[in-house]
Amino acid sequence: METLAVVLLGFFTAGYLVLGGADIGTGMLLPFLGRTDPERRLVIASFAPFFLGSEVWLIAAAGLLAGCFPHFEGLLFSGQFTVLVPLLAGWMVRDAGLWLRGRVTGGGRHPAPGGGRTWRAVCDGAVVCGSWVVALSWGRLLAALFAGAPGTAATGTAAAVVSLAVAALFAAHGAGFASVRLTGPAYARARRLTGRTRAWQSFALTGALMAVLPFLAGLSVPLAASAADGATLALLVPVLLVVTPFLVAVQGWTWWTFRHRVNRPSYL
Repeated sequence: METLAVVLLGFFTAGYLVLGGADIGTGMLLPFLGRTDPERRLVIASFAPFFLGSEVWLIAAAGLLAGCFPHFEGLLFSGQFTVLVPLLAGWMVRDAGLWLRGRVTGGGRHPAPGGGRTWRAVCDGAVVCGSWVVALSWGRLLAALFAGAPGTAATGTAAAVVSLAVAALFAAHGAGFASVRLTGPAYARARRLTGRTRAWQSFALTGALMAVLPFLAGLSVPLAASAADGATLALLVPVLLVVTPFLVAVQGWTWWTFRHRVNRPSYL
């Protein structure tokens, strides 16, 4: 049961980094991909149908961590407090920017000038800054896990290098996703970042790299040794095994439904 719980935790975390990393990375590149307000709305429309569903994977991973690895969760949350607080704050700021962007008088397809434009600029800044904070925080958290020190926040040159490298991977993943989803000038800018590889090839490559990160981190931390008692695992793991196929199916249906490139803004 301990092994199954570890595999499920890695699977949920990898799912979040691959799927959620796409919209985080695209948000990081928003000023580059979208030079005008209509273009930025188009960029946001590329991941608008996905970002809430992607966050379910992180919630599932956090719930599994709390239920199946309570001792490790306590060590991680106390030791990485200075990392997790910025991560959660960036997550909330980014989501607030996305949700509030179109919630002003004159919003919709024909936004009003003046105050509406200023409000959207502020919200776009929240999306960009929040996305960068989340990516860098994930990098610093992974730096500590790679070092086998979940109870201590990573510092020093090595931590900075890992944080920047992970953030760069988020951005590259977002560029690959944008090249798959966008049209027009924003698409051309995304293709400049992905190079000569085909759009799906770039997205698949960065997705594979994102998926590997939690499993590499898991090799350096004593997850199995900190698992809950057998009775708790015997209750939670079978439930998770039943729920997981439904989560995958819903995610697959969402991506299939919105598989076409976007050519107009969304409600955000």
